[in-house]
Order: sequence, then structure tokens, then C-alpha cells
Amino acid sequence: MSSDTRRALRDFVSLQRGTTYKGALVGLPGPVLLGLASIEPNGGFRYGGFKTYGGDCPEKISLKSGDLYVSLKDVTQSGDLLGSIARVPSDIASGRLTQDTVKLVFDGDPVSRDYIYWLLRTPAYREYCRGCATGTTTLGLSRDDFLDFPVPSPAPADELLIELLEGVEKRITLLRETNATLEAIAQALFKSWFVDFDPVRAKAEGRQPEGMDAATADLFPDSFEETEQGLVPKGWEMSTLGAICDASGGVIQTGPFGSQLHASDYVAEGVPVVMPKDIFNRRVDANTAARIGREDAQRLARHQLRDGDIVFSRRGDVEKHALIGEAEIGWLCGTGCLLVRSGSRRRVAGYLSRSLDLPHTKQWLTQHAVGATMPNLNTGILAAVPVLVPSDEVLGAFDEATSVLDRRISAGNAAAQTLTQLRDTLLPRLISGQLRLPEAEARMAEVVS
Repeated sequence: MSSDTRRALRDFVSLQRGTTYKGALVGLPGPVLLGLASIEPNGGFRYGGFKTYGGDCPEKISLKSGDLYVSLKDVTQSGDLLGSIARVPSDIASGRLTQDTVKLVFDGDPVSRDYIYWLLRTPAYREYCRGCATGTTTLGLSRDDFLDFPVPSPAPADELLIELLEGVEKRITLLRETNATLEAIAQALFKSWFVDFDPVRAKAEGRQPEGMDAATADLFPDSFEETEQGLVPKGWEMSTLGAICDASGGVIQTGPFGSQLHASDYVAEGVPVVMPKDIFNRRVDANTAARIGREDAQRLARHQLRDGDIVFSRRGDVEKHALIGEAEIGWLCGTGCLLVRSGSRRRVAGYLSRSLDLPHTKQWLTQHAVGATMPNLNTGILAAVPVLVPSDEVLGAFDEATSVLDRRISAGNAAAQTLTQLRDTLLPRLISGQLRLPEAEARMAEVVS
């Protein structure tokens, strides 16, 4: 920062608050609703199962690609969402503010939107928001406090730093889009083989199954048989998750109890500990994971994760789980989680994970969880989950086709984590002015390469 000239956000932007929506029109075709769930803790856009709204909506509370919006409340008590900013990505054609979000309207003095976006992701801004928080059960940030945040005048090095941050963000976005594509390919194959039973139906009708060679087609039966759960391919069987694990020397166990892992054990740098909050879209979000020291990790070695493990949320969102890949080997299954290890039948992990993600399996889990106000799973309930077990040959063919996709997804997540760490290292420099032009240029070349 080359100048001490400081103004406030209110000199550049005003705020447009969102509104509530008629429940009967939520879910109908229309723009997505961008509320708290669409904002990453401490800033950034978060993808998820967005709801849509089919009714009319004033233009002033609509959002389009590139718009910036902010949360002025936080229901988590951590303060991570309070004041957090998000930018509508290019693949969201149209969105709408909710009662929990406000849009930044650039109707004041000219300023770079990218500069404001990254300024509101710096640690200094995040600390400012937490310092201005009001409330107990729900944290709030007043409009005046938000608009009073000081805005330093950007220096030439800041402009290059913003370019660097934009480059990092684009790389992270590309990795996530690639992973989504890879997962969609694997899911399409899973659905065809194990939900719609396309190869079996084709053979039953005297047709050659599409999309596979004759050797693979020969692995599938050509008829169905009746079970308590309905028709399944002949020779396949209905089993339970516990029986599958027992048959291959696997295990279903809980994460460390509170007496084994205390709040004081967590450190800034160390071995990640997977908690329910870190599970998203069948994967682990390493950027939100807490960490413990190496000695504590060795002490809790029985809870360390292996490639092919599945980690379930034990409380609350009991249908959530994450498939563990190579990038997460050695991490810990944390308090509030259940660990599923398939044992010697490692190749069934990808199949099991996608089976456990089916709508009817999720419904089974929520129905059988115990507790009136807070659903809870235990090892017995999870072991009893019904699972369709195809032949070993079919499972092997599915693993051969999809394991490479899962490995690439895990590697992509690891690369995104590395870039995220680089971004978080650079962000404090935006205000401090510690990054000099030669260093910024070197970092830019590193990202581009």
C-alpha cells in the first residue's frame, strides 16, 4: 500500500437487502436463491443443492454473474460467516438475494470490484467483522459497521497481487469443475449398472448392452429375481454394510471420544481431523478441518484414515459421508464421526460410497437414527444399512472403470488445497503492503506455470 489515504466502504457502495419468499413457489423453475449456504466461511462462493424460486422478483434483488453479496448474520456462533463475501460465478445465470444476504451496489466513487472483493476476504477485514458482532444466539453485523470499514487506496503492487489472486481463484475453480465432471461420469455409470440395471435389462430383452465390450457384458446376468427389497439381478444379493465389512476383515467404529481429544489439542499446523462440518458432496473439505500435532495423531493411530475409508456424520446430518482418497491417508476420523472400513475388499469402497448416497439409503438412515431433536447414528444402526451386493466380477469391473476417476478427484482436491493455502498466504499482504513487485511477479509466474 503506497498511500495512507483511507476512505470507507460507504464511499463506494451501498447495500441492497434481500427478502423472504413464498414457500409454495420455492422449488419451482427459476433463479437460484443465494443465502448463507452459498457463502464459504470467511468468504468465497459455495456450491450446493440450491433451491430455486418460480415467482416474480424485482430486478434490484436479483443477482447475476460477477455480482458481490455479503452475509450480515451468522447462526454458527463461530463468526466465520459474519460479513463474509461471495461473488456469483459465471455458471450461475441468475440468482436472488434472501433475507440473510445483501448485494453490494457500486453507485459511489469509482473502484475496482475485484479490489473490494479481495479486500473483504483479508484477515484484517474478517477480524473487523468479528469485533463488530452483536447478539448471542445469532450474530449480526450492522449495515453502518459494514459500510464504515476503511478502504486503503490500492498501490501498484496491490494491483498485481489482485491479478495473482484472481489467477489462483480461477485455477481452484477449474479444479472443482473438473472434479464435478469426473464425478458425474462415475455417477452415470453407477446409475446405469446398479440403479437402472441397464446391462441386465438389455440382456433380458436379447439385446447387447450399450457402452461396453462383450467381455464386460458377459459379467452381468440376463434375468431378475424377487427379494424383500424388490427385483434385483439374478445372483446378486441384498446384504448389510456390517456384513460386508465383517466378511472382509473391515470395521465400523466411532471417532475419538471427547476424553481422547480436547479443544486444547488443536494446533494451527498439523494432521487434519475430519469432523461432520468438513463433509461436503461425499468428499472432505480440507480447508475447514481442524488439526492436531503429530504426537497426538500417533496416540490416536487407530482412528487414522486409509485410502477407501468412508467417514459418516454421526449427529445431525446423519446421511452425510465422505469417501477417503490417497490425499487424506493418515488424517484422523474425528469426534462426531463414524468410520467405515471395507477391509480387504478395498475395491468396493467407491461402489459402497455411491450406494450409501442413494436417496432411499439416506432416507433409511434418517428414519432409523435415534433422538428426537438431534438424530444420532451408532455403529449398530450403520451396520444394519441394507446394501445391494453385485458379483465380485461386476464390482471389479466398476472399480477398474471408476477408481482412476476417484484418484483424480482426490488429487484435484489436494491441488486445490495447496492453491487455497497459497491464496491465504497472499491475502494479508493486500493491506500490509509487504509483497513487493518482484516477489508478486514471481508468484504470478508460479501460478501460471
